[in-house]
Amino acid sequence: MEKKRIVVGMSGASGAPLAVRLLKELNKYSEIETHLVMSKGAELTVEQECSESVSEVISLADFYHDNANIGASIASGSFMTEGMVVIPCSMKTLAGIAHGYSDNLLLRAADVVMKEQRRLVVVPRETPLSVIHLDNLSYIAKVPGVMVIPPVLTYYHNPVSIADMENQLVGKILRCFGITPDSFSVWTEGTN
Repeated sequence: MEKKRIVVGMSGASGAPLAVRLLKELNKYSEIETHLVMSKGAELTVEQECSESVSEVISLADFYHDNANIGASIASGSFMTEGMVVIPCSMKTLAGIAHGYSDNLLLRAADVVMKEQRRLVVVPRETPLSVIHLDNLSYIAKVPGVMVIPPVLTYYHNPVSIADMENQLVGKILRCFGITPDSFSVWTEGTN
């Protein structure tokens, strides 16, 4: 059976642990093949925010692609994927995605996913948001296949740890690809 491919792009915004949690969750699914691309800013953020090293984060993916390699497989529409998650998504990366400024592999891979009308999930990490940020988010949200999922806390599942909140966010992301992790709490009437 051919594996389903999901591209994970990490940019330099705060929130690197969210990408690590996503990669760890995706490792539980033998039918999923992950392709990771990280910006230099993401590598620096991993060093500041994660207990894992950059090489340990890279090892969580099935394939790692250098962000400078604009000719990598994930830069081509003929390379079939289920789509891509950009987590965390910096406002610089968001601007590049929104305006087709594909000067690195992460941006090119996102551009390819959009042009092929596959699923692109963007997890923007910035607060407060300026009008420029909001305009860029609104602009990409109109593109077929694009979902904007800010890392907003939920409480209806009664989280007791940061891991619980991260798992809930990762569950929301993965449901965009038809995957519902066991750790995800679905809202039901009377949950509280």
